[in-house]
Amino acid sequence: MNDTPAAQFSKRIFSGIQPSGGLTLGNYLGALKRFVAAQDDGVETIYCLVDLHAITVWQDPAKLRHATREAAAGFLAAGIDPARSILFNQSQVSAHAELAWIFNCVARMGWLRRMTQFKDKAGKHAEEASVGLFAYPNLMAADILVYHATHVPVGEDQKQHLELARDIAIKFNHDFGTEFFPVVAPVIEGAATRVMSLRDGTKKMSKSDPSDQSRINLTDDADAIAQKIRKARTDPEPLPEALDGLEGRAEARNLVNIYAALADISADDVIAQFAGQGFGAFKPALAELAVDKLAPINAEMRRLMRDPAEIDRILGEGAARADAIARPILARTHEIVGLIRSRTP
Repeated sequence: MNDTPAAQFSKRIFSGIQPSGGLTLGNYLGALKRFVAAQDDGVETIYCLVDLHAITVWQDPAKLRHATREAAAGFLAAGIDPARSILFNQSQVSAHAELAWIFNCVARMGWLRRMTQFKDKAGKHAEEASVGLFAYPNLMAADILVYHATHVPVGEDQKQHLELARDIAIKFNHDFGTEFFPVVAPVIEGAATRVMSLRDGTKKMSKSDPSDQSRINLTDDADAIAQKIRKARTDPEPLPEALDGLEGRAEARNLVNIYAALADISADDVIAQFAGQGFGAFKPALAELAVDKLAPINAEMRRLMRDPAEIDRILGEGAARADAIARPILARTHEIVGLIRSRTP
């Protein structure tokens, strides 16, 4: 069998989100909104709720199941069509874990020790961290490459992991004299790719932040959304005449970016519209826009969560479609590596 040269892979987008802690405005603007746009452009899109990644730290089983269904509801409510995109949870497609083991044998310990996210998460307790947390990037590489994905939408904080996936693909291809795995390209774009905390504009908006006021959750109703924006940290200065006037004003720049991303306009356009106005005028306008965009998603999520069996059905059908793509790629990987597979159906 001839392996496809990496340059000839057709475009296929893969992305995953951990189903833990709930989806936020940051997930919507930095991921879900873009996922829907890619789907609507007719690109082949595979979206995964990475529950195997979630258990690299301990999870309450009942809460994990709820969070996985809630994340699926968020994808669907945001506009992901399970007929046009593949939506599933990672643990239903065993090829992810199987390829991850092979990549454990390709990746080098030194590569993983350089991963800044492991250092951030493990901190001073690295010796007590799970092996899964340390090897997390190898599983992420498997998530991507088991579908021969060519493009992966990621935030800046995940770029290092994607670079590792590229390194693994290159080393595998070199070690076995093949061009089997594509060298995947990151997709990082847009004003609000990285949405920051409403309480500290220097930190990413995170579902793990202990303060619920730091983020807008997709499960927040209209009143909660408006209240959080009204209380978002800003500064006493009005919005400037030009975008470079926001230099050093992290909270102000964050709110401008959020408005731009919600309205599908540039940050320069936002400044042109609100130049010279204080946050007493800007925040109500932002709150109105956010409620207009997010309240329908919240309502649809609540409707979907009333029927968990239907969510499970959608995830199961997505898993079957994902497995049909992944299984032949994994089988060929086994052949390349030298692993014997039964030909019996």
